[in-house]
Amino acid sequence: MKVLGIAGSPREKSNSLYYLNCALEEIEKAGIATEVIALRDKKIEPCSACYDCREARLCTINDDFGEIFDKMLKAEGIVLSTPVYVSSITVPLMSVLQRSAFVAHWGGKMLMGKVGAPITVAQRAGQNMALSQMLMWYFFNGMTVPGSIYWNVCIAGTRGARDPEKDEIGIQTLKAFGKNMSAVMKKIFV
Repeated sequence: MKVLGIAGSPREKSNSLYYLNCALEEIEKAGIATEVIALRDKKIEPCSACYDCREARLCTINDDFGEIFDKMLKAEGIVLSTPVYVSSITVPLMSVLQRSAFVAHWGGKMLMGKVGAPITVAQRAGQNMALSQMLMWYFFNGMTVPGSIYWNVCIAGTRGARDPEKDEIGIQTLKAFGKNMSAVMKKIFV
C-alpha cells in the first residue's frame, strides 16, 4: 500500500508541507509507504475545459500533471495539504484537482475507492472554506475520508511569525488522522 501526499504550497519549507509530514509520519509508522509531491517544483496549467479527456481518458495538456495523475492512480491513499489564500486552496493544487476530477470521471471513476483527506493551514482564518473545497473533490471521486479528533485545520504564521511546531492541537489532530487513515486503509486493502 502507498499514500501519496501532495503539497500545494509554492514555498520550499512551507507550513503545509510540515503538517503533511506530521500525518505521513504516522502512516509510515503503521507500515504504509508514503511519497510527497511538492507542486512548487511542477508546472501545472489550469484546466482548459477542452473535454479532450472525455475521449482520450487522459489530460492532453502537456505539463507535469500526467506524472502526478499516474502516481495518484497507483496510490491507495491521497493526502492533500495546502496553505489558505483568501479562504481558498492554491491555484496549482486547484488545477490538479479539477483536471484529475475530469480525467477520472470520464475514465470510469478511476479514483473511486481510494482513501484520503485534506489538510489546511492559515495564519488566522479561512481553513474551513479551503478544507471544504478539497472535501468536495474527495466526495466527487467516491473516496473514503477518515476523520480525526478535530478537522484537519492548522494554524501557523507567515514566514515563521508563528512556527507550526507550536500548534499542538494541529499536530495532535494530524497524528490522530494518520493513525485513523492507516487503520482504514488496512481494513479496506488488506
